[in-house]
Amino acid sequence: MNVASRLPDTSRNDGPRQSARPPFLGFGLGLRHQHYDEILSGNPPIDWFEIISENYMVPGGQPLQTLEKIRARYPVVMHGVSLSIASTAPPNFEYLQGLKDLAHRVEPKWVSDHLCWTGVHGKNLHDLLPIPYTKEALDHVVSRVQLVQDFLGRALVLENASTYVQFKNSEMAEWEFISELVRRTGCWLLFDVNNVYVSGFNHGFDPMTFLNGIPADRVVQFHMAGHSHMGTHIIDTHDHPVCEDVWDLYAEAMKRFGWVSTMIERDDNIPPLEELILEVNRTREMAEQVLGPAPR
Repeated sequence: MNVASRLPDTSRNDGPRQSARPPFLGFGLGLRHQHYDEILSGNPPIDWFEIISENYMVPGGQPLQTLEKIRARYPVVMHGVSLSIASTAPPNFEYLQGLKDLAHRVEPKWVSDHLCWTGVHGKNLHDLLPIPYTKEALDHVVSRVQLVQDFLGRALVLENASTYVQFKNSEMAEWEFISELVRRTGCWLLFDVNNVYVSGFNHGFDPMTFLNGIPADRVVQFHMAGHSHMGTHIIDTHDHPVCEDVWDLYAEAMKRFGWVSTMIERDDNIPPLEELILEVNRTREMAEQVLGPAPR
């Protein structure tokens, strides 16, 4: 089958994909292999897990077998790092098919990735690279999101990435770009609280301006994570506990967005599970302080 025959029919635009709002899952954690045994041998007080999609896009093996056992006990969502939704390279249909097959097997509550590009000319740079916020780039990303949503048969959840450089030719702010993308595609949003804080510091904007600039009714997930503060800039490393400024921003996000599924991300210097559960518990406690009793 050639590439053209796999493309969805985009000869007419019936508007954004309409989908039911994903459910509120509570307070979760990123699933990491260091904690497999403890999760399976006990009953940790975690409401749900987020998996890195690419770690399980294989036909078999121990990680996938372990995931099957965990998903039988906990809700799971899929979070990718290689969709490269903003790339100008042709869509990678082998990757998309693998993503679709995994979603069919795992039955996640949603599938997410980052609003960025990760490679071009067949090369994956394994980084989340920024895009220019121009009308031309917006039209391109809109078309890519529509294509991927049609291929997967579901609305995507897209995350704001942390950035370290900006393009001089940008014609709008990041939150304006995101708002228009949501309006035209019907995708949902993963609001990474730490990433907003990191980008705000790096580029000199008020994180509250970003928070207030995106559509509140489209945010279905929060990420909470740590970073490395280098003095003149911040790097989104996910190797520290969440800092107090990010906790404060989380409280403000809840005031605007309400009950949103929240999780702790940790990708390096991974501590014992019990330490991460303390951070998960803090998200739960803060939400109840700000919003009252959690919905059932």
